[in-house]
Amino acid sequence: MKHLLSCLLIMFGLIQQIVSAQNRPPLAEVFDVNEMTFNGKVKRFFSFSEFEKYFGTSDSIHLLVDVQPCSYIFENDDATKDLKDKYLYKDGSRFENSGDKVAVDVFRFTGRNYIRYKNVKLNRFTKLRKLKKLFPNAVDQIEDIEVQGEGRLQIIQLREDADNFSDGHINVFLKNGRLYYMHWWFPC
Repeated sequence: MKHLLSCLLIMFGLIQQIVSAQNRPPLAEVFDVNEMTFNGKVKRFFSFSEFEKYFGTSDSIHLLVDVQPCSYIFENDDATKDLKDKYLYKDGSRFENSGDKVAVDVFRFTGRNYIRYKNVKLNRFTKLRKLKKLFPNAVDQIEDIEVQGEGRLQIIQLREDADNFSDGHINVFLKNGRLYYMHWWFPC
C-alpha cells in the first residue's frame, strides 16, 4: 500500500510539472549577432578605426569610471575595468570603447541608422508586424513600460543564446508602433 501511494504521489507530481510546462509561454527567440550588421557594415564588436569609418566622430565621450555602469562589455578577467575605457555617443547610440575595441551597447534607429538581421533591413520605419515575422514568440510577449526620459514604450526581450547561459538579453523598444532603439541589457 505504501508503494502504491508513493507511485501515485510521484505520478501526480509529474502531471503537475507537465501541466505547468504547457501553460508557460514559449521562450523568446535568440537574437543571433552573427546574423546581424549595423548599417550594413559592422557586427556588434569591431575596431575603433571601423567606428570612425562607418559612424564618424563621436558626438560626445564619457569615461566609464565617471558613469559607473553596473556591468561592462569589456571587463578584465579579474572583473575590473580599465580607467581609460569610455562610452562613445553618436546620434543617440552608445558604444563601449576599450583600447582599439568597440561594441554596441545601445543602438538608436535615428536618421539612416538600421540593422540588417537575417537579410532583413530594420530601421525607424519598421513596424511590429515585420518584427513578428522574425521574433513571433517575443512579440507575443510584448509589454508596455515606462522608460525614464523616454515615456511609455513597448518592449520586446530577446535571448542572447540558445542555452540560456547568459543572464542578459536584448531589449528592443518601439515608440508609436515603430522600431525605436535596442539595448544589450545585463543585470547588476
